[in-house]
Amino acid sequence: MSFFVSSAVAQTAAPTQPAGFGDPVFLIMMVGMFAFMYFFIIRPQRKRQKEHQNLVSALTKGDEIVLTSGLLGKIVKVDDNYVVVETGNNIELKFQKVAVHAVLPKGTIKSIDAA
Repeated sequence: MSFFVSSAVAQTAAPTQPAGFGDPVFLIMMVGMFAFMYFFIIRPQRKRQKEHQNLVSALTKGDEIVLTSGLLGKIVKVDDNYVVVETGNNIELKFQKVAVHAVLPKGTIKSIDAA
C-alpha cells in the first residue's frame, strides 16, 4: 500500500478542540440568527395574519370587497365561514371569508363601472 500512498507523518502536538456548541462566537451567531429570523420574518407575518383576521371578522353586508382572485363584488350575505358576493346583475357567488383580500371604499364599484 505504501507504493500508492506515502506514509503519514505522526502528529507531535495535541489536537485542538474544534469550534462547536461551547464556543461563545457560535452561541452569539445562533442568537443573532434567531433574532434576525424573528424580527424580519416571523413578526411581520404574524402582524399580517392579525390584520387579515381583523379584516375578515369585520365583514358586513353591503361592503365592497376585492377577493384574492381579483374579483370585485358587494357582500350580500355573511355566514360564519362564507360570504355571498354579488358580482353583477343578479349574479351571486359564494366564497370563503379567507379569500377576501381588501375592503374597498363605498362607491368604488360604481365608479369603475362608469369608466
